[in-house]
Amino acid sequence: MNQTKKTYVLKLYVAGNTPNSVRALKILKNILEQEFQGVYALKVIDVLTNPQLAEEDKILATPTLSKILPPPVRKIIGDLSDRERVLIGLDLLYEELGEEYWEE
Repeated sequence: MNQTKKTYVLKLYVAGNTPNSVRALKILKNILEQEFQGVYALKVIDVLTNPQLAEEDKILATPTLSKILPPPVRKIIGDLSDRERVLIGLDLLYEELGEEYWEE
């Protein structure tokens, strides 16, 4: 039995305590607890107090979720309310999607 699991390292960039920032964090925590079950590390970065971190990571809008590990690095911009889009962006849903999803 394969006991190894990927560990996800995530950064959520927010701009203060705005409604979008609060909503994004709440939704993300819900997704992480349901889908990642403790195999993640999340760092919340307020770009108003740490603008240099946002600049270093080329963050142009908030909220932005950045998946650092496992590769590849992915970024999702917005309040994360589209659960399916978040899961696809984090490489969790691609195996579960049928071919019809990818057809034009």
